[in-house]
Amino acid sequence: MTKTITLAIDRYDRLMPFHDGTVELPPGLDLKVLQVGQEGRLREGAHRHERMLQEGEFDAAEVSLSSYVAACARGMVYTAIPVFPRRLFSLGQVFVNTHSTYCHPRELAGRTIGLQSFQTTLAVLAKGDMAAAYGLDLRSVRWLTRSAETVEVAPAPGFRVERLPAGLGLIDALAQGKVDAIFYSRTPWRDPDTSLPIRRLFADPQAEESLYFTKYGYWPIMHLVALKKAVAERQPELPGLLMRAFESAQGIADGYIDDPGWSRLAWTKYARERETPALGAKLWPLGVAANRANLERFIGYSHDQGIIDRRIAVEEMFHPSLHGT
Repeated sequence: MTKTITLAIDRYDRLMPFHDGTVELPPGLDLKVLQVGQEGRLREGAHRHERMLQEGEFDAAEVSLSSYVAACARGMVYTAIPVFPRRLFSLGQVFVNTHSTYCHPRELAGRTIGLQSFQTTLAVLAKGDMAAAYGLDLRSVRWLTRSAETVEVAPAPGFRVERLPAGLGLIDALAQGKVDAIFYSRTPWRDPDTSLPIRRLFADPQAEESLYFTKYGYWPIMHLVALKKAVAERQPELPGLLMRAFESAQGIADGYIDDPGWSRLAWTKYARERETPALGAKLWPLGVAANRANLERFIGYSHDQGIIDRRIAVEEMFHPSLHGT
């Protein structure tokens, strides 16, 4: 008898086919899809990463790449499929106070920087990118974190990591001058807000991200889809079936933007016409091979920062049946 699998995911456009029932499920896969947010609350709540990696509440879930890498290095009871529902460049997610003169990451040496947590994927990526590409001395920085770590980690020697005062959020901390910058996986404003004294560090972050893409050839991964090992052991075909379902959802979502009226934003069609020649049409590759360089660089950052105590192999992250993808 086929067991119904609980799948906790966000509500992005590329995952909407799971939520509206248009995804084509392969025979043998029965899903109960749950809308669970991380920062924000969806239909079935929030804190998806912790509920999966700490409590094992779901059979499968979209989780933080960084927390999953930490769990994998510690031998925790999860495996994953090479599906990556969330990606972000770090360069446009570095924010400073408008009253500051900072315009280059090296100028943040010796300063105080706020993070959601030391282990948050965007934080790990931004720290690594700021050091590798721009020369920021990470050990000169005082790091203030807002939240506890999803998977317990000890930062590498020389890192100064403390907690923000209770009740103080990252946006308020930056606006009030309690920190000099924040590396943040969200945008501090919904619409441009001249009353909020926050700006991006880079004057032209899109140009910086374009250079990054030209150099490395990928859009950095934020999340992957983890499964309980016990569930995969009971149903060895499950990882492959689940990956096929995500391939179906991605194919459906690819067509959404063909309708110029699909988005609430008036100029989405023009943005697409500029982006595709610059970045290519395949920004969301699935599988191990197409994402190896992306993952290996992130694993290196994680090791350098003490998120993991050894450099794991990419294959350790994924179910053996999918190593050849």
